[in-house]
Amino acid sequence: MDDDPMNLRVVQEILTAFGHTAVMASSGQEALARLACERFDVVLMDIHMPEMTGIEVVERLRASLGPERNTPVIALTADVLSRRPQDYAALGFADFVSKPILVSGLMASVRRAVAGIPSRRFSRAS
Repeated sequence: MDDDPMNLRVVQEILTAFGHTAVMASSGQEALARLACERFDVVLMDIHMPEMTGIEVVERLRASLGPERNTPVIALTADVLSRRPQDYAALGFADFVSKPILVSGLMASVRRAVAGIPSRRFSRAS
């Protein structure tokens, strides 16, 4: 989910090239509506969007009562300075990918999320 049509297209092309089916949503409300009636393996969520941020979408998703509440959500963001990777985990995200998106990073994150493997980015340093 992203409010920028070009970003949606780029992500869709990457996912399609790797044999995945991508369903697009251009707003938080649209994403929540789709999640309430369709099953998805993973959600890619832009953090900064008008009307409802990606964080607000994840909060509402996690508070819902249906099975969609456990869908792994990967944060997509160009803002890598205001939050640490651990902050995204605390907010309910399975992982995060910084923009501009690198294909290898995106696909590694998707594989981890679908497999239910916690991101190494969220592990604590000893």
